[in-house]
Amino acid sequence: MKRWRADPTEENFWGVVLVYAGVKFKTYSGLPFSYEIKKGRNGEYTKELWIDRREKSKSLAWSSVLLALGNIKGKVVERPKALGDIRGVTYIYGMFYRFGLIDVPDEVKEKIGHPKDHKK
Repeated sequence: MKRWRADPTEENFWGVVLVYAGVKFKTYSGLPFSYEIKKGRNGEYTKELWIDRREKSKSLAWSSVLLALGNIKGKVVERPKALGDIRGVTYIYGMFYRFGLIDVPDEVKEKIGHPKDHKK
């Protein structure tokens, strides 16, 4: 996060997302999830996050994450839809909170915990 905060480029933010792959997050409603990023045939990471919430994984496009990133208007984000009408925004909301990009209302913190309480 330090590198991204000093130089907020897409490439540096991608580095943050890679570091947090496999880490436990919680959605707005407190449901646990993690994500992984697979490598393509060329050996490079695909720009797709695979959300592991239940038996079946859901894909989350990198473009959706960037769209939500551009929609952060203030420090406190009341609910996921405030980041935009984006597929998978409830997962993005939990990720952004854990990354320290946004803050959430106190009643949401009760459901998803405080980022400093989570271990990476």
